[in-house]
Amino acid sequence: MNKIYFVGAGGIGMANLVRYFLKHGAAVAGYDRTPSALTSELEKEGAVLTFSDSRTEIPESFRDPEETLVVYTPAVPESNDILSYFRENGFEVVKRAALLGKITESTDAICVAGSHGKTTTSSMIANILRNADAGCTAFLGGILRNTGSNLVLDEQSRFSVIEADEYDRSFHHLHPHIAIITSTDPDHLDIYGDEEHYLEAFSIFTSLIRPGGTLITHTGLKYRPDVKDGVSVQTYSGGAEGDWHAEDITFGEGRITFTLVGPGGLRIEGIRPGVPVEINIDNAVAAAAAALTAGATPEEVKAGLASFMGAKRRFEIWRDGSNHIGAPVLIDDYAHSPNEVKNSIRSVKKLYPGKKLTVIFQPHLYTRTRDFAPDFAEALSEADCVIMPEIYPARELPIPGVTSHMILDSVKSSEKIYCERKDLLNLIKNSNFEILMTLGAADIDRLLPDINEILSRR
Repeated sequence: MNKIYFVGAGGIGMANLVRYFLKHGAAVAGYDRTPSALTSELEKEGAVLTFSDSRTEIPESFRDPEETLVVYTPAVPESNDILSYFRENGFEVVKRAALLGKITESTDAICVAGSHGKTTTSSMIANILRNADAGCTAFLGGILRNTGSNLVLDEQSRFSVIEADEYDRSFHHLHPHIAIITSTDPDHLDIYGDEEHYLEAFSIFTSLIRPGGTLITHTGLKYRPDVKDGVSVQTYSGGAEGDWHAEDITFGEGRITFTLVGPGGLRIEGIRPGVPVEINIDNAVAAAAAALTAGATPEEVKAGLASFMGAKRRFEIWRDGSNHIGAPVLIDDYAHSPNEVKNSIRSVKKLYPGKKLTVIFQPHLYTRTRDFAPDFAEALSEADCVIMPEIYPARELPIPGVTSHMILDSVKSSEKIYCERKDLLNLIKNSNFEILMTLGAADIDRLLPDINEILSRR
């Protein structure tokens, strides 16, 4: 197929495939619900996009089923008119995950799965390998700030780095050579129903690792690996446990330094992750283990981790408060599960001890709010002040009785405020902050340029 139409083209996981096929000379068109900075970049790179859900918007040149492959994301509802047109008229219509699966068949794929940590870990691996002799092509679930893109392309490398998404069992399409599992905190119970079936999905994922491959799994996870004969199973952690782990950890002067310990007596001293937050010790250990298994040298690993600038929306520091005494700090993080939220808040408090932390948390999905409201409330209670707008629905319809107040009413912080998203900027204009942190997988990040501008005037 020399023409590809993407339904849901502006999603972060779809955009890397849009870029991949544009780089390979294919004609690319697509639909997304709303314009964004990312869709504007895709249009500049050559994609023809529409933001109207009408089959009349499909370009004439993409209406031949013999020439056009259609790729969609499960986030797009089945009622979508454009998607319906392609299905009704004999086009080959495949999930994004199935297309990624084809790519992993023809490469030595390093696939990173987990309920949290997978974007940062896969981005770290990509940053190490792209600057190493091994090289890689990487499909990331966030924008790697080192490159300004969620695609790393190296036609000569045999390695691909894939963020393995468990939503809708998408990662069951992949064929890993090296697989990492960072965490298995229950999520997406609208798909899996309960924790047992969620954990089972990770077991199935491990069964897809090729013979001769490697599973690198965080210590203490509940799922049971189910690997083929000939697959090496190794454990890791950011502490003292695991085949791969960290020792001699020090914090100071805005830096984290540690020694990586690996199988066979391996020791790499003086590792300094470029984004110095505590959770990145775990992520750096996993990334280093995968890169070394893929053939990177200790020197390449140290350099790649040190130069790592992070992925956008993964503990992204917009303002560090260093420009003058009393200047506010602004941090954004994609954390959208209770453990992620708790870890993000604790990391900020460790970086800025004694300062008042205000968190704006935008709940993502009605089902996730319904299923984990008490856990979110407990995690958010570690902030000094919590501001919460209405739930961001994404692909879902409202559920009666499920609102942000299911979380906010149980938050135990000394201050808590409900504020609709449309009123957030006015609230921020009339407030003072020491540290302001935006959290969640919704669209809160679209307000960040305006928030940053407001704080810059303080």
